Amino acid sequence: MAGPDSEHLQRMRVEYGSVEKDGSPDLDADWLDDGWVALLRKWIDDAERSGVAEPNAMVLATVADGRPASRSVLCKSVDESGITFFTNYDSAKGADLAATAYASATFPWYQLGRQVHLRGPVSKVTRQDTEDYWSKRPRGSQLGAWASQQSQPIESRAALLDQLAEVTARFADQDQIPVPPGWGGYLLAPESV
Repeated sequence: MAGPDSEHLQRMRVEYGSVEKDGSPDLDADWLDDGWVALLRKWIDDAERSGVAEPNAMVLATVADGRPASRSVLCKSVDESGITFFTNYDSAKGADLAATAYASATFPWYQLGRQVHLRGPVSKVTRQDTEDYWSKRPRGSQLGAWASQQSQPIESRAALLDQLAEVTARFADQDQIPVPPGWGGYLLAPESV
């Protein structure tokens, strides 16, 4: 299957120019006066209001054995201590972070011509923080976390659906689904934004 050639790709260019929203400049001399947390929260909110699908999506980059890897994850908390995301600790990203507890994250809002990039050390959140977040997740997402062996090859979609059906049956009589033992959150504490 043929795709765009190099010349075509080179012609793909957007002129950004001076962007104004509601008559005021998008970036101003005082845009960071309230700190990075306020700016990131505002820009996530702006992206949501602009119709960006999953405005809290970020590209998380990790490195293990000198080989970088990146993937999209969802940011679930932003505060002065950093940004939090949740995952299977046995996933490829979990293995990378166990080897090198340092990462970067980029929030790309292409439609808005904006991005925020953070870089810093990463640590696991407390089990209590994980349980608090877990309790707010939809039941289907909880079941999916039990069924999915993240970063592991699957035989087929049917095999994954069979695993989901098995997990659904296992927890059918339980109002509260427990947090899987290998599942939890990470906090990226930015050294630079």
